[in-house]
Amino acid sequence: MLVPAAQASTGPQATVSVTVTNLRSAKGKVLACLTTREDAFPDCEKDPLARKLTVPASAEVHLDFGPVPAGRYAVSLIHDENGNGKLDTRLMIPREGYGFSLDAPVRMGPPKFERAAFTVEGEPIRLAIRMRYLL
Repeated sequence: MLVPAAQASTGPQATVSVTVTNLRSAKGKVLACLTTREDAFPDCEKDPLARKLTVPASAEVHLDFGPVPAGRYAVSLIHDENGNGKLDTRLMIPREGYGFSLDAPVRMGPPKFERAAFTVEGEPIRLAIRMRYLL
């Protein structure tokens, strides 16, 4: 499901696509969001213009966010294995998979927007994100 993002733009646009690898199972769904807002990363809840995708999990998942206006973006992913629509945790440690654009490292919580941010300037963007699991 694609949620509308930015309003029609007359400036340069480019497609953004993501290949997600390293899923430990084909159970559940992969939840993805693409945002330009630092304050809305990584869950996109504070960004009404964020693009969100939900696709069935499989050995390798391909996500297409479509054309987006030029700017700085970051992607966050969750492998929602039980299909409850959120990242499950135990004692604040993720029990399900997660990933970020640029495979931004996780240290005591999710990475900052700048660690995962990439620039869209007109050429198609193709990202590869490796799903990670702690438990």
